[in-house]
Parts: sequence; structure tokens; C-alpha cells
Amino acid sequence: MATTINNQERISFASIGQVIDYPDFLDVQLQSFREFFQLETSSENRKNEGLFKVFYENFPISDTRNIFELEFLDYFVDPPRYTIAECIERGLTYSVPLKAKLRLSCNDKDHEDFQTIVQDVYLGTIPYMTPKGTFIINGAERVVVSQLHRSPGVFFGQSYHTNGTKLYSARVIPFKGSWMEFATDVNNVMYAYIDRKKKFPVTTLLRAIGFETDKDILNIFDLAEEIKVSKSGLKKVVGRKLAARVLRTWVEDFVDEDTGEVVSIERNEVIVERDVVLNDDHIDLIIDAGVKIIILSKEDTTTNDFAIIYNTLQKDTSNNGKEAVEHIYRQLRNTDPPDEETARGIIERLFFSDKRYDLGDVGRYRINRKLEMNIPMEVKVLTKEDIIAIIKYLIELSNSRADVDDIDHLSNRRVRTVGEQLYAQFGVGLARMARTIRERMNIRDNEVFTPTDLINARTLSSVINSFFGTNQLSQFMDQTNPLAEITHKRRMSALGPGGLSRERAGFEVRDVHYTHYGRLCTIETPEGPNIGLISSLCVHAKINGMGFIETPYRKVVEGRVAVDEPVEYLSAEEEDRKTIAQANSTIDENGNFDTEKVKARYEGDFPMVDPHIVDYMDVAPNQIVSIAASLIPFLEHDDANRALMGSNMQRQAVPLLRPDAPIVGTGLEKKVAVDSRTLVIAEGDGVVEYSDALEIRVKYEYTEDEKLVSFAGNVKTYPLIKFLRTNQNTSINLKPIVKKGQRVTKGEPLCEGYATRDGELALGKNLLVAFMPWQGYNFEDAIVISEKVVRDDWFTSLHVTEYELEVRDTKRGEEELTNDIPNVSEEATRNLDENGLIRIGAEVGEGDILIGKITPKGETEPSPEEKLLRAIFGDKAGDVKDASLKAPPSTNGIVIGKKLFSRVKKDKVTKGDEKTKVTKLETDHEKAVAAIKNTLVEKLFTVVNGKTSQGVNNVYNEELIPKGAKFTQKNLSEIDYTNVNADNWTTDKAKNELIKDILVNYKIAVNEEISDFRRKHFALTVGDELPTGILKLAKISIANKRKLKVGDKMAGRHGNKGIVARIVREEDMPFLADGTPVDIVLNPLGVPSRMNLGQIYETVLGWAGLKLGVKFATPIFDGASQEQIDDYLKNANLPLNGQTYLFDGLSGERFHQPTTVGVIYMMKLGHMVDDKMHARSIGPYSLITQQPLGGKAQFGGQRFGEMEVWALEAFGASNILQEILTIKSDDIVGRAKTYEAIVKGDNLPQPGIPESFNVLMHELRGLGLDINLE
Repeated sequence: MATTINNQERISFASIGQVIDYPDFLDVQLQSFREFFQLETSSENRKNEGLFKVFYENFPISDTRNIFELEFLDYFVDPPRYTIAECIERGLTYSVPLKAKLRLSCNDKDHEDFQTIVQDVYLGTIPYMTPKGTFIINGAERVVVSQLHRSPGVFFGQSYHTNGTKLYSARVIPFKGSWMEFATDVNNVMYAYIDRKKKFPVTTLLRAIGFETDKDILNIFDLAEEIKVSKSGLKKVVGRKLAARVLRTWVEDFVDEDTGEVVSIERNEVIVERDVVLNDDHIDLIIDAGVKIIILSKEDTTTNDFAIIYNTLQKDTSNNGKEAVEHIYRQLRNTDPPDEETARGIIERLFFSDKRYDLGDVGRYRINRKLEMNIPMEVKVLTKEDIIAIIKYLIELSNSRADVDDIDHLSNRRVRTVGEQLYAQFGVGLARMARTIRERMNIRDNEVFTPTDLINARTLSSVINSFFGTNQLSQFMDQTNPLAEITHKRRMSALGPGGLSRERAGFEVRDVHYTHYGRLCTIETPEGPNIGLISSLCVHAKINGMGFIETPYRKVVEGRVAVDEPVEYLSAEEEDRKTIAQANSTIDENGNFDTEKVKARYEGDFPMVDPHIVDYMDVAPNQIVSIAASLIPFLEHDDANRALMGSNMQRQAVPLLRPDAPIVGTGLEKKVAVDSRTLVIAEGDGVVEYSDALEIRVKYEYTEDEKLVSFAGNVKTYPLIKFLRTNQNTSINLKPIVKKGQRVTKGEPLCEGYATRDGELALGKNLLVAFMPWQGYNFEDAIVISEKVVRDDWFTSLHVTEYELEVRDTKRGEEELTNDIPNVSEEATRNLDENGLIRIGAEVGEGDILIGKITPKGETEPSPEEKLLRAIFGDKAGDVKDASLKAPPSTNGIVIGKKLFSRVKKDKVTKGDEKTKVTKLETDHEKAVAAIKNTLVEKLFTVVNGKTSQGVNNVYNEELIPKGAKFTQKNLSEIDYTNVNADNWTTDKAKNELIKDILVNYKIAVNEEISDFRRKHFALTVGDELPTGILKLAKISIANKRKLKVGDKMAGRHGNKGIVARIVREEDMPFLADGTPVDIVLNPLGVPSRMNLGQIYETVLGWAGLKLGVKFATPIFDGASQEQIDDYLKNANLPLNGQTYLFDGLSGERFHQPTTVGVIYMMKLGHMVDDKMHARSIGPYSLITQQPLGGKAQFGGQRFGEMEVWALEAFGASNILQEILTIKSDDIVGRAKTYEAIVKGDNLPQPGIPESFNVLMHELRGLGLDINLE
């Protein structure tokens, strides 16, 4: 039965109004990339972040003698040479040339003739993001996935010793630089570790950073009291404890044997140890030693709290700063320091130098928040205050007065988006470049050189290209359908460089955490070894400037929701200690809660609270899940595990030729289709001027200001994508849904296709379903389907495969594409054209020649007689061999496209011809650029006519039109607009905005013209851009239509998946009382144990929708109630329980039990039987063991393994077993003779020795064992 319902608004069951609009789902990628490049911002307004920051970190560069200095002024990019479509077609990278404006100056008086040079230097081509948030690398669309990693900052943890003692630790993780750790041990002593090397007492570190004496250290914690040494003074304190060692200090002079200099060394002798109780004997010792001051423990301090400091001082062997830094140097370097300065330098360099150590904004912010400090954000290195505060916090921890950090809390994990990952890669590339620049500067001495001479453009390109090509986070895009694309771009991975590894990640890291609420989807994650490590961003989540994920809330003040105020975005840390009400809490129009108690969240708890305790309220019920989970209607009735499968399987749905939007949706379908950037959307109001399968032209109705700003005219042409192969070999084919003369409004979709229908996501079809067993065919999740579904192409999908062949220049000569192939019948080459490419429209099967190619053989030099005979009889077959591309096994389809790319071959005639064409092209280009400039001048003059200039400058602050001068067409046409500053030309703000818009659009128009010119120029002079050594590249596209077959996998949206087990004739299917046969029969036993009741709700409501001809939106957690569904069933005259009596199609009798019937939305998944079906008779063998290869790709055989051998042994089938292990496998002689015997009709020979036995013999001989068979 036809289930198509025309485009109309969905009936929504949402009871909660939409508080905020959904963000652009691709903002994660696009915004991050925009902020990294900052191309829309003029150089003087750029923030110190992204690419700009990388340049400033690596420049200026000077040589070792500080004679030459290379400074960075600005960077810019040229337009890309090829369009996105051309890059995909030719296997190229969509990239832009990056250039930097550099200034080379000389500070040396001797080089008087050296002029300061400012030059634009090419730094390499950089892959550029497409408007869809992807990168095209070597013709394949890739996505850079965001990484979730541990945030820089300080972390406090706790572990247990084997004897049960609690051990506490603090770890300072910087953005760049060495890690510092502090830890307590069983003896209640605190140690410090640097870079996980050997430990030393923390007091040694304190001495090294300036708290040199025991007194200084004890004063930090306010533990010490100074007593001046005198007999009477000391008598008063007898019986009190010494807090610090009493030292006798003296200076010794000795002569250094090597240099003969007199060197002074300070010596210390311990008179009385610390922690000793003073008695009269000690008094005499102290006075005799001439000590001036002693340090005693304060009487009122509970020494218990700070016992750890006293214990650590006991362990500390050093007595002053010098000994401390030397001890630390020895621990880190395993050698004695050459001098004190070097020893002090190591700590200084590791933690206090901004060249080597950087906490980053995030690290500094986290440390300030954690330790309640106010150190300025500009200070990106550790300070003494930080170290002291960390030690104090650890002491608090060991006294159980503070809490350890939860490492899985989202305030301790942050996101590295594309921009930040590129920032790190550019940092590596530019640092390498800086090194080579420095080396080149040192070599050049008296010669004159320019910035270009110093720079090797390949350095940066190679780093960036290896990142895009090989990094774990740069992934081949999942392009099965628009949802798969959008989800891939919003994915968060904890894996990758600097992240976790699957093996090391424990259960806690993978588990759902309460801070994931509204940030990371609690449902959508893979099922395999990556479970919990890869997750998806929630629908409303945003990533803030520091990389923390934020989610929006409505403010609640004294029990009243601030209805009129904008929502607030909170990070996980800001949300802690806040009480948050759920989105479905009922409120009146003034924002007051209707109930006395409100269900709320407080950290990981769910209390019922009074309204005045509530701080915030959720903005939407679906804010806790991702896009894929938001598309499952009645998600609230599904078990979480099945919902997870449902979210994941929607991404595997193959785009169908004739898809339907679901009758029961959630209301998010339109947003996903639009944000995936697949569809063509009307940019404004207008009228369709032309529409066919290849293009749509729309005439827009512009306002006067819009006309003034635009350079493109008001008719816009949209080419439609036809049968484009995706990364997963599905196809994108867009069809227009507007007609000539039709009015369109802004935001309206103009086409459909690629799993969309009427501007909504359409991954499958609405089918009439019955939940009942059918002759046992739907046992164990199998699916019984009606032949009508197959016949009417409801689940037919189109798959495009691409084959390519390269023509190379070999040592023996050039290869050649041709249809004249030696020793091949005319029948086999009948479909090839003169270039050897198969014709479009030809049907292709396994083994057919797709591209004919011959390769020189390189035989021995023929004798003169042979040469003569060949010249007479034209025998060329001898010198070439067939190297054609043949269709691989299980290929079938129709050729829908062929392309041939080749370099330009030049002779004298073509060179002259080329020169003429290039000259014409250049002239046309100059005219086009001049015409665009004339248009610009006219537009600007229209805006500023009669106005006085406020000073028009370029970006280098050179005056172009002086302040106070009147604008004229003459002075406007004399300006070079490439670097003009668009700010404040006049006193009129509105006019200034217009001027900015005009200049932006002018630059776009000029860039388009320039890149068009470059492309044509390159095509004329070089031909197609191909990799080195390749002369031609031929590509063939083959499309194949796949109908639904037995063995294909199908699924609903609730994790209800199954394999098609039987396609039944329409007349044999169970039918309704009115004679309508059902389309699909599912097993009712698949529902109760799986607990995905959402499918039953969907089925029943879908039946009502079909009968009434309407579509529904039932948002998750805010969907249709039982009563609402009943109302629609009544309107449609359907049974309220969704059950009716069906009749058996085979016998015509009524079934005994009523059956649940309705409309369910089913999808065909990418696991198709055509890709899996495989059989082999003869095929390739492994080189060493001579056994058949395994797997479909290698055209391999099925493995007859150990357990299968046991089965045949148990049956006593010895002959079959012997055949399988010998002639059907690796008895080389035997299998050749067997083949011969079968051909001749003789009896089969006796099997011989399998080759694997010989391999074993050789292995043993290789071990020096002489084994012979007797």
C-alpha cells in the first residue's frame, strides 16, 4: 500500500515550548576553523590565537650573532586553485597557498649595503575546510574529530598502600613542559617528582625555589618561633622542641689546583638535630658554637596537622639552597652539576621559563580556581605561590579536610577541536622552519639575501600533510547518509595522540558521569572496544573558548524562572553545587513553578526540592542526548542499550532511491537535513526561473541595499549533484522539487535526494507491519517481507563504485591506453572507445575489460630479419603485454561515467598555439578584474557621494584618501583595494557598514575571477595536475541498483534489527479485514525481552497517521501520551489497543488471536548480502604455504579448521578428509593432476605430500635438525 504523505507541517505533541533554537550542528568544526585562520579579520584586529599566535611564538628569528633578524608582519591566503568538485574528481587536496609578509633587517654597522626587505613569502599549501566542515585530502573527504583529553592544571588524587594507608598525590599538568608531582608515602613524608624521575623531599624543592633555611620553610606554614641566643633567654625555653637544626657555619678557603685561584666554600656542622627537646647541655653547645638565633616549634600549633612537614624535614639531607639544587640536579641528570649556576638553572628552565613551560590559559584558570588564588591570567608559568598552595592543599588532604578530584568530571577534561589540533601541528612545522632559517642565516654572511632564500616551503607542508594523512584523529568521513556525516563531525574521541589507548582505558573513564548531562550523549557510543571512549556532542552543547563543553540553562531566581532573560551556558565546573530543575517541570506564564516540590538535579543526586532552592532549569527535554538519539520517537519507552543500537544503526541506513520521511518523527528531521549542507536551500525570497535535473536558477528579490552590496546579480544558479560516489560507495543524487515560476521563501529546500525527502531526513520507508510469527520464517529476529516492497523498489538503493587506472612512464617505455589489446577477442573489446575506456551505458559483469592498457614488454633486441618481417606484417603484439583493468569478481552494473586526465604534450606547433591562447586568457582576465573594480567604484561612489573622508588608509597605515577630502570617482578609482582598511570612511555608521559589505563581496568576486584564471592557465600550460611519474589517469564509475534481497539487514529506530529471511508473494501475506496485505511481518518475541516498547507506540501512532494522512512530531521525553494516541486512533476509526484480527494469505482463514498492526519506519542498513556473498572454485594461493588465501577481497577459500577436521574424523570420512587437506589445498602436484583427470574424465590420482609439510621440514632444517622421511 502506498504510504507517501505529501509535504506538510507535522502535528507536534510537544507540551514544552521551544526556549532556544538549536545551534548550527556543524559549528563545532566551522567555528573552530574560522577562529584558527581568522581570515575575515584584518591583521591589526586579529586576536592572539590560532595561526596568528603560532607565528608570534616562532618569530622574530635571529642568527646566533644577532646580526640579521626576520620578523613576521602578517599572513594571508590565496584562493584555492581547484574547486571542491574538481579535487574530488582528480584525487587532489583542496588547499590554499599560505603566504606570510616577512621583514628581514640587519643590525650590524658593517653591513651598510644591506637594505631592509619586506617580502611576501610562500610557506606551502594548506588543506582548507569546505563549507560542510570537511577536508578533501587526495580526493577523499576527511573529518578531523575533536579530542577529549585531560585538561592542564593541578589534580589531586588518592591511592592505597598495600597495608591500607591512604596515600595522596598532586600532579601539575602543563600545556607544554615537564610534569611535576607531589606525593605522600607510608611514613607520612611528602616527596616531589619531576617528569616521573627519582623522588626527593618536597622541602628540598622549597629550598631550591628560594626558601633556603628551615626557618623559611617553617614560616610558610607559620610553625616556627625565633629565639635570640642568650643564656637567660635559652633557660626560659628549656623543655621546648627545636623546629630546625642548629648549624655552626664557617667559611673555608682553599687553592684550586687547576687555576691557582683561592676559592671560598661555606661549611655547615649540625650542633643539635631538629625535633630535639632542649636541655641544659644543648644550651652550652649552642652558645659555644656562636649561633645567633634558634628556631623553636610554636607551642600553640597542633603539630599533628603539620607532622608531615616535620617528617619531611627529617628526611631532607640538604641544609640550604645550594645543597638542594645540587641534589635535585643529581636526581634528574644522574651526574654532579658543573657549578651552582647550572644547578639553579635547571629548575628555572623547567618551570619558570615561558620558553620551556606553558600552563596555557586553561591551566592557569584551573589552578586559580582549584587553589583559590588570584594570579593574573598572563602568568603562564608556575610560581612559588602555586607550589606552596599545592603543598598546603595536600596537607589539608592528608588531614581529611579537603577532597580529591574526580578525574572523570568534565571540568577535568577538555576538548581539542580542529583549530587547536592544527595550532599544535603548525607549531611543530614553524619550529622546524625556524631552525632551518637560523641555520641558513648563520651560513650567509656577506652575501645579499632575501626572506625567500631562507625559507623552505616544504617543511610546513610536510608536517600538515602528514597530520591530515596519518593522524588517528583525521578520519575518512562516514558518508553513508547525512546523519552519519553530521554525527562524525560532532564526534568526541578520548583516543589519539596525547589521549587514552583502548587497552589502558578502564571502566571509570568509559562510564557515564553526571557531568555528561547536556554535554556528552549518554546513549550514542560504539558497542565494541571503543565503548565510552568515543561519544557524541549533545544537541544544545557548545564548546567554550577554553575547550570546556557548556550546556544552556534558564536562570531561576527565588523560585521563578526568568522567562524573558537569555539562557546561560554553564560548564561542568560552574554547574557544580547548583540545583537544576528538569525541563518538563510545569510553570505558569510568569515563570512560577506550579508544584510545591520540584524534581531537580544536584550534582549526581536527584532530590525533590522547594522551588526557591532551584538555581537553574533545563531548556529542553532532549538536551541530554545527541542528534541521532533525538531522532528516535518514544525514546523514553526504550531500554538504553537498544536506544544505543537504534542511534548507531540510523547512521548505517543506506540512502534509498525512493525514501519517505517518517510518519512518526521527533521534529528534528528538517534541522538535520538542512544543517548537513547536502540540500540546496533558498537564500532569500524569489521566483524559480529555471529547473531541471541538472540545475535550478532562482531570481531573488533583493532590496536596494542588497543590490548595492552584491556583485553577483540577482539570478543565482545552483548545479545539482548527480550520482556522486560517496566514501562508502553509496550515491548522492539530488532532484529538484520546485517548478519554473514557483515562488520560494528564504530557507526553503529546492531539491531532495541523498536520504532526504521534502527537506526532511528520510532514511527509510513507512511499512505496514504485523507483529506475529509467520511459518517460523521470522524466528530469532528474522524478517518476512512482501514481494510488493521489492517489486515497487521501496528499498532499492543505488551504489556507485569507481575504478581507476594510471598510465605511467616505465623504464621500457610509456604505457598506452588503447582498445587494440594483444590476444584479446573483439567480443571482449567491443565496448571500448579509441582511448580504451568502456562506453557509458555498457553493462558490466565480472572479468569484463573496463580500461584497455598495454605495457612495453622490454624483450631482447630483435634481429634485423625479425625487424624486417615485423615491419612488413605489422606484428606489434610481440613487444607489448596486456595490462588492462578488468572488473573484479561479483561486479555488475552499468557504466555511468568515465574521465580521462592527462598532461599536455608539447611540440613546436602546440607551443605556439598555447602562447596565443595564454595571451588571450591573460587579456580577458585583466579586463574582467578591471570590470569588477569599475563596478566597485560605482557602488562605493553611490554610497559616499557628497561625503567627506574621515581618512581612508590601507592596512600598513598609508594614507590613500586624506581626512577632510571629498570623495570623487577619480580618487576612488586610484585606490588599490587589495589591502584597504574598510573601517570608518565616513561619519555615518550605516554607510560604513555598507562600505564594509561592498568591499568583502568585492574581494570574493575578485578571488573567484583570479582562481578561475589560474585554473584555466594551468590547464593550458600544464594540463591536468597528476602525481609525478603518471602521464594519464583514467576513471570509470559503475552504478548498480540493489533491490532488497534475502540476507540484507534491516532495522527500525529502536534497536530492532533483523535479516530478511523470506520475500513472500503479496497474496500470501497476512491481510487486514479490508483485504490490505501487510508489507512486513516481525516477530513479537523480539519486543518484551529487549524492552524497546517505543516501536509499539510508533507502530500504533503511525497507523493513525497513515489513515488520517498526517505526520507527527513526538519529541523525546515530551512526546505523545497514551491518551493523545487514543484520540488519534478514535479519529481514524482504529482499535484503541492497536490490535486487529488478520487473515492468513495462504488459507484465507482468520487467525485465532488479534495482532498488533500499524506503520513502522524501517531502514535498509549498509550490511548487504551482495557485499558478503562469496564462493571460490579456483583462485590465488599463498606464496609460502601454497594454501588458498582467505577472505572475499583476496577471492579466498573457506578455512577447514581443526574442529571441522574432528567432525570428519568422527564420521570416519577419511577420503573426503584426505582430499580436503591435500588436493583441495596445498598438494601442488596433486591439484594439477586432479584438474587434468577431471578434464580427461580419468580416475582421480593418489594425493601427494602437502606443501605445508615441506615448509615444516625446511623450518626444522633451518633449526639445524637433519630430518629425512624414510
